[in-house]
Amino acid sequence: MWNAFFWGCIAGSAVFIGALFGLFLTIKKKWIAAIMAFGTGVLIGAAAFELLEESIEKGGLLSTSIGFLIGALLFTIVDLVIAKKGGHERKRSGENPQGHSGLAIFFGTLFDAIPESIIIGLSILESHTVSFLLVVAIFISNFPEGLSSSVGLKKDGYSKKKILSLWFIVLILSGISSFAGYTLFQDAAAVIVGGIGAFAAGGVIAMVSSTMLPEAFEEGGPIVGFITALGLLTSLIMSSI
Repeated sequence: MWNAFFWGCIAGSAVFIGALFGLFLTIKKKWIAAIMAFGTGVLIGAAAFELLEESIEKGGLLSTSIGFLIGALLFTIVDLVIAKKGGHERKRSGENPQGHSGLAIFFGTLFDAIPESIIIGLSILESHTVSFLLVVAIFISNFPEGLSSSVGLKKDGYSKKKILSLWFIVLILSGISSFAGYTLFQDAAAVIVGGIGAFAAGGVIAMVSSTMLPEAFEEGGPIVGFITALGLLTSLIMSSI
Protein backbone atom coordinates (compact mmCIF):
# COMPACT_ATOMS: atom_id res chain seq x y z
CA MET A 1 0.00 0.00 0.00
CA TRP A 2 2.64 2.53 1.06
CA ASN A 3 4.73 1.26 -1.81
CA ALA A 4 2.21 2.95 -4.12
CA PHE A 5 2.59 6.27 -2.29
CA PHE A 6 6.38 6.04 -2.49
CA TRP A 7 6.54 5.38 -6.23
CA GLY A 8 3.93 8.05 -6.91
CA CYS A 9 6.15 10.53 -5.08
CA ILE A 10 9.17 9.37 -7.07
CA ALA A 11 7.38 10.01 -10.37
CA GLY A 12 6.03 13.35 -9.13
CA SER A 13 9.41 14.46 -7.79
CA ALA A 14 10.58 15.03 -11.36
CA VAL A 15 8.48 18.20 -11.49
CA PHE A 16 10.20 19.48 -8.34
CA ILE A 17 13.66 18.48 -9.60
CA GLY A 18 12.95 20.09 -12.96
CA ALA A 19 11.98 23.30 -11.17
CA LEU A 20 15.29 23.29 -9.30
CA PHE A 21 17.15 23.01 -12.60
CA GLY A 22 15.02 25.74 -14.16
CA LEU A 23 15.49 28.16 -11.26
CA PHE A 24 19.19 27.67 -10.57
CA LEU A 25 20.76 26.34 -13.79
CA THR A 26 20.77 27.21 -17.48
CA ILE A 27 20.07 24.27 -19.78
CA LYS A 28 20.28 24.55 -23.54
CA LYS A 29 16.96 24.23 -25.32
CA LYS A 30 18.22 21.44 -27.57
CA TRP A 31 18.92 19.27 -24.53
CA ILE A 32 15.46 19.94 -23.14
CA ALA A 33 14.04 19.05 -26.56
CA ALA A 34 16.01 15.79 -26.54
CA ILE A 35 14.65 14.91 -23.08
CA MET A 36 11.12 15.67 -24.23
CA ALA A 37 11.51 13.59 -27.39
CA PHE A 38 12.96 10.61 -25.51
CA GLY A 39 10.25 10.92 -22.84
CA THR A 40 7.60 11.03 -25.55
CA GLY A 41 8.84 7.76 -27.01
CA VAL A 42 8.95 6.09 -23.60
CA LEU A 43 5.46 7.33 -22.73
CA ILE A 44 3.99 6.10 -26.02
CA GLY A 45 5.61 2.73 -25.38
CA ALA A 46 4.31 2.62 -21.81
CA ALA A 47 0.79 3.36 -23.07
CA ALA A 48 1.00 0.66 -25.75
CA PHE A 49 3.06 -2.08 -24.10
CA GLU A 50 1.79 -1.72 -20.53
CA LEU A 51 -1.56 0.05 -20.30
CA LEU A 52 -3.33 -1.01 -23.50
CA GLU A 53 -1.99 -4.56 -23.53
CA GLU A 54 -3.12 -5.16 -19.95
CA SER A 55 -6.43 -3.43 -20.63
CA ILE A 56 -7.25 -5.83 -23.45
CA GLU A 57 -6.27 -8.81 -21.32
CA LYS A 58 -8.48 -7.70 -18.43
CA GLY A 59 -11.41 -5.96 -20.08
CA GLY A 60 -11.45 -6.95 -23.73
CA LEU A 61 -11.24 -4.89 -26.90
CA LEU A 62 -14.55 -3.02 -26.50
CA SER A 63 -13.86 -1.79 -22.97
CA THR A 64 -10.32 -0.84 -23.98
CA SER A 65 -11.47 1.07 -27.05
CA ILE A 66 -14.13 3.01 -25.15
CA GLY A 67 -11.80 3.86 -22.27
CA PHE A 68 -9.03 4.91 -24.66
CA LEU A 69 -11.27 7.25 -26.68
CA ILE A 70 -12.85 8.79 -23.59
CA GLY A 71 -9.41 9.41 -22.07
CA ALA A 72 -8.13 11.09 -25.22
CA LEU A 73 -11.29 13.17 -25.60
CA LEU A 74 -11.38 14.26 -21.95
CA PHE A 75 -7.72 15.28 -21.98
CA THR A 76 -8.27 17.28 -25.17
CA ILE A 77 -11.31 19.11 -23.75
CA VAL A 78 -9.65 19.95 -20.42
CA ASP A 79 -6.44 20.92 -22.21
CA LEU A 80 -8.42 23.37 -24.35
CA VAL A 81 -9.91 24.93 -21.21
CA ILE A 82 -6.50 25.17 -19.53
CA ALA A 83 -5.00 26.68 -22.69
CA LYS A 84 -7.69 29.38 -22.80
CA LYS A 85 -6.96 30.19 -19.16
CA GLY A 86 -3.26 30.66 -19.92
CA GLY A 87 -1.77 27.24 -19.21
CA HIS A 88 -0.93 26.32 -22.80
CA GLU A 89 2.81 26.88 -22.19
CA ARG A 90 3.14 24.49 -19.23
CA LYS A 91 5.38 22.07 -21.12
CA ARG A 92 7.21 24.77 -23.05
CA SER A 93 10.83 25.62 -22.37
CA GLY A 94 10.79 28.96 -24.17
CA GLU A 95 11.36 31.99 -21.98
CA ASN A 96 8.65 34.58 -21.41
CA PRO A 97 5.70 32.63 -22.84
CA GLN A 98 2.93 34.85 -24.17
CA GLY A 99 -0.52 34.93 -22.61
CA HIS A 100 0.50 32.61 -19.79
CA SER A 101 -1.04 32.33 -16.34
CA GLY A 102 0.89 31.02 -13.36
CA LEU A 103 -2.11 29.37 -11.71
CA ALA A 104 -3.30 27.86 -14.99
CA ILE A 105 0.19 26.43 -15.52
CA PHE A 106 0.11 24.97 -12.00
CA PHE A 107 -3.34 23.39 -12.37
CA GLY A 108 -2.43 22.16 -15.86
CA THR A 109 0.59 20.40 -14.38
CA LEU A 110 -1.63 18.85 -11.71
CA PHE A 111 -4.01 17.68 -14.42
CA ASP A 112 -1.11 15.93 -16.14
CA ALA A 113 0.44 14.44 -12.99
CA ILE A 114 -2.51 13.08 -10.98
CA PRO A 115 -3.99 10.64 -13.55
CA GLU A 116 -0.49 9.35 -14.34
CA SER A 117 0.14 8.69 -10.65
CA ILE A 118 -3.18 6.87 -10.24
CA ILE A 119 -2.02 4.45 -12.92
CA ILE A 120 1.15 3.72 -10.95
CA GLY A 121 -1.02 2.61 -8.04
CA LEU A 122 -3.15 0.52 -10.36
CA SER A 123 -0.07 -1.17 -11.83
CA ILE A 124 1.04 -2.20 -8.34
CA LEU A 125 -2.46 -3.48 -7.59
CA GLU A 126 -2.52 -5.57 -10.78
CA SER A 127 0.97 -7.11 -10.68
CA HIS A 128 1.88 -6.67 -6.98
CA THR A 129 5.03 -4.84 -8.05
CA VAL A 130 5.68 -1.42 -9.49
CA SER A 131 5.93 -0.96 -13.26
CA PHE A 132 9.37 0.62 -13.61
CA LEU A 133 8.54 1.42 -17.21
CA LEU A 134 5.61 3.61 -16.14
CA VAL A 135 7.59 5.31 -13.37
CA VAL A 136 10.51 6.06 -15.71
CA ALA A 137 8.20 7.28 -18.47
CA ILE A 138 6.28 9.62 -16.16
CA PHE A 139 9.47 10.85 -14.49
CA ILE A 140 11.08 11.74 -17.83
CA SER A 141 7.97 13.58 -19.02
CA ASN A 142 7.56 15.49 -15.74
CA PHE A 143 11.13 16.80 -15.61
CA PRO A 144 10.93 19.28 -18.54
CA GLU A 145 7.43 20.26 -17.43
CA GLY A 146 8.70 21.36 -14.01
CA LEU A 147 11.64 23.12 -15.63
CA SER A 148 9.64 25.05 -18.21
CA SER A 149 6.64 25.75 -15.98
CA SER A 150 8.89 27.54 -13.51
CA VAL A 151 9.71 30.08 -16.23
CA GLY A 152 6.04 31.03 -16.50
CA LEU A 153 5.65 31.26 -12.74
CA LYS A 154 8.74 33.47 -12.44
CA LYS A 155 7.26 35.81 -15.03
CA ASP A 156 4.12 36.06 -12.90
CA GLY A 157 6.28 37.34 -10.05
CA TYR A 158 6.32 34.14 -8.00
CA SER A 159 9.30 33.82 -5.67
CA LYS A 160 11.60 30.81 -5.89
CA LYS A 161 10.33 29.65 -2.52
CA LYS A 162 6.70 29.82 -3.64
CA ILE A 163 7.46 28.06 -6.93
CA LEU A 164 9.23 25.20 -5.18
CA SER A 165 6.37 24.99 -2.66
CA LEU A 166 3.86 24.58 -5.49
CA TRP A 167 5.86 21.78 -7.09
CA PHE A 168 6.33 20.11 -3.72
CA ILE A 169 2.53 20.06 -3.48
CA VAL A 170 2.46 18.32 -6.87
CA LEU A 171 4.98 15.78 -5.54
CA ILE A 172 2.83 14.96 -2.50
CA LEU A 173 -0.41 14.86 -4.50
CA SER A 174 1.25 12.47 -6.94
CA GLY A 175 2.00 10.13 -4.06
CA ILE A 176 -1.55 10.45 -2.72
CA SER A 177 -3.00 9.81 -6.20
CA SER A 178 -0.92 6.65 -6.61
CA PHE A 179 -2.04 5.53 -3.14
CA ALA A 180 -5.66 6.22 -4.15
CA GLY A 181 -5.27 4.25 -7.36
CA TYR A 182 -4.09 1.28 -5.31
CA THR A 183 -6.73 1.43 -2.58
CA LEU A 184 -9.88 2.60 -4.36
CA PHE A 185 -9.83 -0.09 -7.06
CA GLN A 186 -8.83 -3.11 -4.98
CA ASP A 187 -12.28 -4.66 -5.35
CA ALA A 188 -13.07 -3.31 -8.83
CA ALA A 189 -13.99 -5.74 -11.59
CA ALA A 190 -11.30 -6.58 -14.11
CA VAL A 191 -13.21 -4.87 -16.91
CA ILE A 192 -13.28 -1.60 -14.93
CA VAL A 193 -9.57 -1.75 -14.11
CA GLY A 194 -8.84 -2.47 -17.75
CA GLY A 195 -11.02 0.42 -18.87
CA ILE A 196 -9.23 2.80 -16.50
CA GLY A 197 -5.86 1.72 -17.87
CA ALA A 198 -7.07 2.37 -21.42
CA PHE A 199 -8.50 5.71 -20.30
CA ALA A 200 -5.06 6.70 -19.01
CA ALA A 201 -3.41 5.52 -22.22
CA GLY A 202 -5.74 7.71 -24.28
CA GLY A 203 -4.90 10.72 -22.15
CA VAL A 204 -1.17 10.03 -22.44
CA ILE A 205 -1.26 9.78 -26.24
CA ALA A 206 -3.31 12.98 -26.53
CA MET A 207 -0.96 14.77 -24.14
CA VAL A 208 2.34 13.89 -25.84
CA SER A 209 0.87 14.66 -29.27
CA SER A 210 -0.38 18.12 -28.34
CA THR A 211 2.29 19.32 -25.91
CA MET A 212 5.56 17.39 -25.84
CA LEU A 213 6.17 16.49 -29.48
CA PRO A 214 5.48 19.98 -30.93
CA GLU A 215 7.84 21.59 -28.41
CA ALA A 216 10.55 18.98 -28.97
CA PHE A 217 10.47 19.42 -32.75
CA GLU A 218 10.34 23.20 -32.52
CA GLU A 219 13.48 23.36 -30.39
CA GLY A 220 15.36 20.27 -31.57
CA GLY A 221 14.51 19.86 -35.25
CA PRO A 222 14.19 16.61 -37.22
CA ILE A 223 16.67 14.73 -34.98
CA VAL A 224 13.95 14.47 -32.33
CA GLY A 225 12.21 11.89 -34.53
CA PHE A 226 15.12 9.51 -34.07
CA ILE A 227 15.37 10.30 -30.34
CA THR A 228 11.66 9.59 -29.95
CA ALA A 229 12.17 6.26 -31.71
CA LEU A 230 14.99 5.48 -29.25
CA GLY A 231 12.60 6.21 -26.39
CA LEU A 232 10.01 3.85 -27.86
CA LEU A 233 12.63 1.13 -28.31
CA THR A 234 13.78 1.64 -24.72
CA SER A 235 10.18 1.24 -23.60
CA LEU A 236 9.86 -2.01 -25.54
CA ILE A 237 13.09 -3.38 -24.06
CA MET A 238 12.04 -2.44 -20.50
CA SER A 239 8.62 -4.06 -20.94
CA SER A 240 10.25 -7.26 -22.21
CA ILE A 241 12.72 -7.66 -19.36
